Amino acid sequence: MRTFHVSVRERPDRTVVTLAGELDVDTCPRVTRVTDSVPLPGRTLSLDLSGVSFMDSSSLNMLLVLLRRAEAEKGALELCGVQDQAQRLLELTGAGVLFNIRPALAV
Repeated sequence: MRTFHVSVRERPDRTVVTLAGELDVDTCPRVTRVTDSVPLPGRTLSLDLSGVSFMDSSSLNMLLVLLRRAEAEKGALELCGVQDQAQRLLELTGAGVLFNIRPALAV
């Protein structure tokens, strides 16, 4: 069985959801359950993807749904520490331009 971790940290200016492992059709529902509980109005949700080794099309769809939710609720979504494979997925699909992509967050 593959290991996948999701953790949440509250900071004064944002909520950080850290993911580690493969983000795919099997693990996206776990991320959605966590992010659905995060209030977005007026806040930034930072997804720390520095520990994500693989992303598939279902994870891209999940990110797009979360982005639409953040925009609808007057919040913001940023992707942090995007690794090479995920970056290629975002570039190949043209979705990279839709997201605020930042370097990995300082611990």
